[in-house]
This record gives sequence, C-alpha cells and structure tokens, in this order.
Amino acid sequence: MAAPPVVPLVPGVWRMRLVGDLVNGFVLRDDDGQVALVDFGLKWSPRRVDAALARIGAGASDVTRLLLTHAHPDHAGGAAEMARRTGRVVEVHEDDAAAVAAGRVPPRDGATLLGRLMARLPGGGFEAPPVGATFTDGQLLPIAGGLRVVHTPGHSPGHVSLLHEPSGLLVTGDAIFNVRGIRWPVRAFCTNFALTTRTARRLGELDYSVAAFTHGPEIRDRPREAIRRFLADHPPAG
Repeated sequence: MAAPPVVPLVPGVWRMRLVGDLVNGFVLRDDDGQVALVDFGLKWSPRRVDAALARIGAGASDVTRLLLTHAHPDHAGGAAEMARRTGRVVEVHEDDAAAVAAGRVPPRDGATLLGRLMARLPGGGFEAPPVGATFTDGQLLPIAGGLRVVHTPGHSPGHVSLLHEPSGLLVTGDAIFNVRGIRWPVRAFCTNFALTTRTARRLGELDYSVAAFTHGPEIRDRPREAIRRFLADHPPAG
C-alpha cells in the first residue's frame, strides 16, 4: 500500500511527502479554509502537492499563500508551477528573494572542494516563479493563527525556519536534517556551512512540541531536547 501524501502533525498543519520522507513541504489551514503552503519540492512535485491538498479536502483554489524556506531547487523547483496553479506569488526571506526571482541557486560554500566544483558546473537552477512580499527575521505571519519567521542563514543567505506558535510546531527547514538521525545538511550545498552550524543554535532556544524537517520525518517525543542534544554534541564549525 502506498504511503499517504500527507502526514498530520498538529491540528491544521500537515507534512507533504513530496519524495517519500526525504523531501517535505507543509500545509497550514486557517479556520476559514484558507491554505498556505511551505515549500513545493522539485519541478515534478506539484502533482504530489495536489494529491496532498486533495487528501485534506482542499485544492489549488483554496491556496492563498506560497512560502519558501530558501532558494534551492528541491524546495523551489515546483514554485513556478504552483504559482500558475494557484494564481499566487511566492514569498521568501528578503535575502533569498533575488535568487528565487532569477531561478538561481545562491553561491555554494567555497571552503569545500565539492562546493567549488559545483559552483563551476552549469545549470542547477529552477524555473523562476513570481516573487511578491518578502519577510524578515522575527516577523509574525498571519497564517493559521501565527507563523513566526526565524532567520537561520548559512544554508542560503535567506534560509528560514518557521515556528507555528499556536501549536508549538517548528519547521526547521534545512538548518538541520533528520535523515537516519539528526544531522547537518551537506556542506557543499550550503552557502556558508560554518554559519549554518552557528545559526542553528537558535533552534535550541525556541519552545516547541513537534519538530518537522524538510528532509526526514518529524520528531514528536521531546524534540527540543533531541535538537539541543545534537547541537551540544556538534559545536559550531570553525
């Protein structure tokens, strides 16, 4: 039996399984039925987004907000198509807005050999979606009762994590993965890996009851303690 396209996290919030548990997006629904989407996967993922929406009794016409955690093709690859399907523009942190609007991946970490090699390769971008409003650190977005922006740069300049304050659900974005256990994102895919390891400390300071990851399944059992333990065992890179 195929795994369902969505996983309920807390009331009104679901994880979209865009590539199994390896690439995730999120659905947040207001009491009035309006839907916000966070991340849309790769360029072929919109069909999975549609399946996820259908599973919760919604559709593209219910979507009023399209948000990105950052400007990488496994998150923004489906953004242009979702903008077409919903008639909405994409919102992103101001420091990644230019990259998203150009369909361009932010610079790779030049401190790694693989990062330098990847920077020389052609392609790697995504179809540019229309970009509308941008958001900033600490901003409370009026989505599903309140979605707090937590700027965690390093993976990209404008990378954000998101805290759904009414439920205590944290979306880590790519600040931290949960693939075969909690781990850092791949160094070469970061703009500045050392900065990633520093700004992720913010996730240990927040209060939440569920941690949801854009790569890997959620943690429901004492997630803050699990993330703080990982951060303590993995000090910031030099």
